[in-house]
Formats: sequence, C-alpha cells, structure tokens
Amino acid sequence: MINHNTLLLIVDPQNDFCNPQGALYVPGAEEDMSHLARFIDKNNDFISRIILTRDQHQVIDISHPAFWSNNEGAMPPPFTPVSLADLRSHKWIPLFFSDEVEHYLEQLELQGEMSHVIWPEHCLAGSWGAAFNDDVMNAVTTWARKGRFYSIVSKGQNPLTEHFGAIRANVVIAEDPGTEVNEMLVEELKQADTIIIAGEARSHCVANTLKQIMEQPSVKGEILLLTDCMSDVAGMGKVADPIYEEAVGRGIRFTDSASLYLERLYER
Repeated sequence: MINHNTLLLIVDPQNDFCNPQGALYVPGAEEDMSHLARFIDKNNDFISRIILTRDQHQVIDISHPAFWSNNEGAMPPPFTPVSLADLRSHKWIPLFFSDEVEHYLEQLELQGEMSHVIWPEHCLAGSWGAAFNDDVMNAVTTWARKGRFYSIVSKGQNPLTEHFGAIRANVVIAEDPGTEVNEMLVEELKQADTIIIAGEARSHCVANTLKQIMEQPSVKGEILLLTDCMSDVAGMGKVADPIYEEAVGRGIRFTDSASLYLERLYER
C-alpha cells in the first residue's frame, strides 16, 4: 500500500454553531455533524491526521453587541453590519479601544476581507457553547484510540479582531502573535497529500479557512470540501461566493461525504 497523508481539517464543530440551542446556530449543522461523524468512522483507517479548529471569545469582543452603542445607549442587535463609515458618522460607537477599532475597520476594507458584523455572544471561552459537538468528538476519539493524535487550533481569543479562518486573524494585531499566520498549521497542511475540509459555517469560517489556504503557495496537496458537512449562516450564503468561485477555478473538488472513499486515494 502506498503511504498517503490525508489530513481532515474540521472547522469549528462547536455547540453554539451545531446545536439548535446554540447562540449562533447554523441551520442544518446538526445533520452536517452526523454526516461528518459517519465519514470519519467509515474512513477511520485512511485518515492520517485530524485537526479541529476552536472558536473562542470573550464577552467583550469587537463582534459582540456589548462592545458597541448608538447615541441613545442601545446596543446593536445581532447581525448588524458595522462599516468604517458607520464608525466615523457615530452611527455605532465602540465603548472600548476606539483607535484600534478604527484601524481594524480600515484594514478590513483595505485587505478586501468580509464586512464586519455583530454576532450574538457565542463560543465564550469555557462555556458549553464553545465545546465540540458530541457526534464528531465520539468519532474523533474512536479514530484516536488506534494510537493517533488529533490537534486543536484555537482562534478568536483577541477581542479586537475577528478570526474566521484557521490560519490567521482577519486583521493581524502587531502585538499579538496569536493573530499572525499559524506557521505550525501551515507546515501540517504542506505535508498533506490530500486536505479534506468540513465544518461550520460554510459562509464564514470554512470559506475564510479555504481562502487562507489558497493564499499559501507552499500548500500543494489536493483539497476537497465535504459539501454535506457544512452549512451557511442563515441568509448569508452569498457572502462567500467569490471564495468558492476562486476555488472552482483552481480545481478544488466539492464532494459529499457518502461518495468519498479514502481507500481509493491510497490505491492511486
């Protein structure tokens, strides 16, 4: 048998996204996680590495309502967009770190990142919502009992920048190396012959993870996305269209978990 390094990258399979009681529930995510768990079990012997990303936030976070106010003292409701123009017109006022917030919103626009959005408080560090989905973790731990180790990549801890993608924050904070390119993760990706991506949400953290992988010229392995193991934040699927269009142009494969048998990769 030819040795084939197959890496499964699972993006944010957390209760706040994947459970209907979660703070930022992604419709369909519980079914996605069931599909993913079955995929791991079916291909247990042919997955070389598993990496899970973990979104973690403070209550006071640039993407949470309590960080902001309008002139009447009201917080923005969840899913409110906040632009640099909104900041400068005082439509929305940051209650903390005003200079850093202005720089952040400027850089988002300059870099062509997704627009800033206020989310419900979610994935608070240490909370139930930040914990991993049971179905996926049961499959991962079963895989690990054969003498293998999974890794966890944490992101989102800096309250002054979003961190959608697994590789870097949306805007790097110069004083915080945790927001910079995760070179250890890039090295793992470089070593993989095949990178399989699943998780939540397709419209945001999966899309930005894919975008950031495509930014790494040293990552040359085949990339596959499990389309039935990811879903969009409700009503926001189109924000990621440019990323997925680029992926199609690069020949990245979109498949479903039931159709993909990793044993066939080993037989090539």
